[in-house]
Amino acid sequence: MDGVPEPHTGWTFLTNHARVLAAIADNRSARIRDIAAHCRLTERAVQKIISDLERDGYLSHTREGRSNTYEIDPGKVLRHPAEAGLTVASLLSLLVEDEADRATVSGRPHATA
Repeated sequence: MDGVPEPHTGWTFLTNHARVLAAIADNRSARIRDIAAHCRLTERAVQKIISDLERDGYLSHTREGRSNTYEIDPGKVLRHPAEAGLTVASLLSLLVEDEADRATVSGRPHATA
């Protein structure tokens, strides 16, 4: 089926909810199609995850023409008791890469401070 990401087998460190939230943090106006491709999920799965995140107050969106712009609540506390007191901002600080980090990961040189 065209457009459906190749399935992943085995375990991973992050949940799909964390991946989607990080993708949105990286680009607040990303289309669901782009988030799905980035996270290797179906568009339907991304729509469900966004709905979950909005329902529980981690995310909201504003409609701008045919696009959405997402707003993340950085002060919202993570749900699992093992992460008691940790906020979305602390999670995203680990997951969202800035341009210098991306260059390092991809093997491209970057300037150091």
